[in-house]
Amino acid sequence: MTTSDPPAAHMAQALVDFSVYGSFPEEDVSSLPIDAESLPTAIKALADAKAKLQAEIHAINEETADDVRTWQANAQSVQDDILRSKALAAEIVKASETPAVSGRAVDEIEAKADFLIRELNYNAQVHETLKGIKTVNRTLDEVEQARDERRILDALHLLEKSWKQLDTVGVNRSCRAVKLLDIRAFELKSDVHDVFDHVWNALINIDVESRRVSISSSREDEPMSLEDAVIGLRAYKEVDQRMSRLWQDINEAILLPRMDISKETLPSIHIQDGALELRGSSDKTFQSLFADLEQAFSFLVQQLPPDLIDTISSTLLPETIHKITSVWLDSAVPSSLQDMDKFQEVIEAAKAFCARLKALGFSNLGGLQEWADNAPKVWLAKCREAALDSVRIMLSRGLGAPKRVEKVEKQMVSKSEGQQLVANGAAASADDHGWDAWDDGGQANPEEAENGTVGGPPDGGDDGADAWGWGEEEAAAEEPSVEATAAVPNESKPDEEEDPSEAWGWGDEGNADEAQASENPTAPRSEPQTRELVLKETYSISSLPQPVLDLIFAIVEDGAALTHDSYASSPVAAQAAGLFSLPTLVLAIFRAVSPHYYSPGIGGNMYLYNDAAYVAEQLSEFATTWKTRDDISTRAQNMLRLDNDIKSLQSFANRAYTNELAIQKTVLRDLLGGEQNLLHQPDTASSITSATARVRSLAAAWEAVLARSVWQQAVGGLVDAVAAKMIADVTDLPSIGQDEAYNIAGLIASVEGELDELFLPSRLAAQEGVEVEREEGEVPVTAQFAGNWLRLKYLSEVLQSNLKDVRFLWVEGELSLYFTAEEVVDLVKVSFEDNARTREVIREIRGNVQPLGV
Repeated sequence: MTTSDPPAAHMAQALVDFSVYGSFPEEDVSSLPIDAESLPTAIKALADAKAKLQAEIHAINEETADDVRTWQANAQSVQDDILRSKALAAEIVKASETPAVSGRAVDEIEAKADFLIRELNYNAQVHETLKGIKTVNRTLDEVEQARDERRILDALHLLEKSWKQLDTVGVNRSCRAVKLLDIRAFELKSDVHDVFDHVWNALINIDVESRRVSISSSREDEPMSLEDAVIGLRAYKEVDQRMSRLWQDINEAILLPRMDISKETLPSIHIQDGALELRGSSDKTFQSLFADLEQAFSFLVQQLPPDLIDTISSTLLPETIHKITSVWLDSAVPSSLQDMDKFQEVIEAAKAFCARLKALGFSNLGGLQEWADNAPKVWLAKCREAALDSVRIMLSRGLGAPKRVEKVEKQMVSKSEGQQLVANGAAASADDHGWDAWDDGGQANPEEAENGTVGGPPDGGDDGADAWGWGEEEAAAEEPSVEATAAVPNESKPDEEEDPSEAWGWGDEGNADEAQASENPTAPRSEPQTRELVLKETYSISSLPQPVLDLIFAIVEDGAALTHDSYASSPVAAQAAGLFSLPTLVLAIFRAVSPHYYSPGIGGNMYLYNDAAYVAEQLSEFATTWKTRDDISTRAQNMLRLDNDIKSLQSFANRAYTNELAIQKTVLRDLLGGEQNLLHQPDTASSITSATARVRSLAAAWEAVLARSVWQQAVGGLVDAVAAKMIADVTDLPSIGQDEAYNIAGLIASVEGELDELFLPSRLAAQEGVEVEREEGEVPVTAQFAGNWLRLKYLSEVLQSNLKDVRFLWVEGELSLYFTAEEVVDLVKVSFEDNARTREVIREIRGNVQPLGV
């Protein structure tokens, strides 16, 4: 109220202040005269004050109505209990004055006394509870005051004190008064936490966008220090959560941008005005990286309380170390001996960085320390990984352009053997006089058998000896050696029966000596002359073998280099043995992954066979040459062990070959009816056409891939599979009529016409690049490569013959060389009626099971 107000207003306000607050007016107000005009104003002011007080009291009553009623009820209950207690006391006094009291009255009086004692105890308990509630409420008032004054630690201590006091209140938490206090305490805790957040953010400020981290131990305008903040974190049990968020922000703002090696330019870490920030540019050297990281961690150690250093080791450091080792250090590991000097510098820098972090008090350096201590093994692992990835990448690029290579096989043969080879077309002399000109005691230069054949893959199942004609019943009982399988049979006499081993002259040294003695009776008997025969054959490989070989050669050359004295001080010198073990892994992954990339294409598995065999051959030659090198140490010579790998690769090549043949034979069998009889198919001719077309297409596809001898063996195996299926289906028929027999013979003739063309001498000569005109009546040599081919031909003859012809074929012909007596008997039974003539022929066949004496 200003001095310009009228006296009546001053007097009215003085009366209100005295009535409400009990305050006396100032002298200048109390000296004012009271007249009739001033009284209405004073009365109105008093009435307004009264109305305001009544409104406030009413509002308070409304707010505390429930509590008031509760307390009123409790007070009334206490008053009633007191009145009852007085009445009981009066009765007790009255009863005590009565001279004679019954036992029942005494019991009632004792019960009433016990009740009174319990009531008094209850009242005392209520009184103590009320005092506890009042104490908790007073403590929470102190918490509010500490919060408002931003004394966070005091507020937290008082909150903790209030919870302990609340626990001592002997009332269940479901009590309304206690529940209200509990709610108030948690609300205050939340309010204090908000204030704590404000103080924490004021002390630690991280701006991810501007790449800046500011950390202050204390501030003038904040009563809480960073150490106090740590205590607050523990009080709220937020140390791990809060620090994890802090390290994540520091990582995103400072460390990750500095370690992002994919960027062309990287910023540098600087410390200025108590802040850590990124600015400027830095190179991508490890020295710069470790220097910046050391500066950043030193800043954190200096600015943060010691209690938080352990959280750095457990939260921030592992991710940083993982980034360093998996990105920076791994990218610096060379995959060969190149840049080894730089790699050694990186190792030393990593060890120095580990030592500095330990000096700063950090632990949990496992990944980085392990990398630094095991850097040589890391280098070997990188070499291994690079080698395996290189093989996978090579294979993923496809087979590439094919390449013709030459397979060379050398044999020591006698003069008579060489002459026989020339006669059979398996070898060609380098001079005009052939083998007859070789009279110098075996001292001439080795001959090159340009048209010779080199042994094919070991056969799986039934395509081994049959593909070369071995094991046929007209051949010798004794199976020839592996070298003998490499011979090309005499194409001018395809039907001539002779032991294939005679084509090489093995075991006829005695005959050669006798021939020499007969030509020159006076010459002294001596050992047969021998010379080296070189057999050559060409085949196709893909573009993959050479890169694989180059990779293996480079690896073992590095391994050999590590055994030299010049690498004695190198940290990776001890990994020489590990390098020599890598070719085994390279070849293992080649064997494991290559079928996936080779199989899709036609002839892919045959390329795989050729490639694997070529790699094995080249490795064998490399291993042989390795042992004789004088530019490598003896230790390096002894550390190269490829024998088992070469054997595994050869077996793998053979499996690729046999698996491909097995797959194609299964396809042919399915085309010919599968498990069903071919002759029961709705369109037998179409099935046969499909099968022969399949054989011819595979023969054409493989012709550009396989060597001549292997091609003959593989295609012969397919032809043999077709023949075997047809023979089996014919012999399974329960009966064969005359018309059906001629139809079957026609089907067999169509098969023979289609497949015999593959083995015409002119066609086989064309595979060697020799142009030979096809002559009419040229005799194919299919039977030399398909063991069941002549069986199929003779089956066709039997089906077209009468009983007399069948008897002739068995007794006078060569039918007994291809069928057993029981097989022929079964054919007779299903083809002819059961009569006396038939039974007589059957008896004659069974009585003469070996008409040719074989």
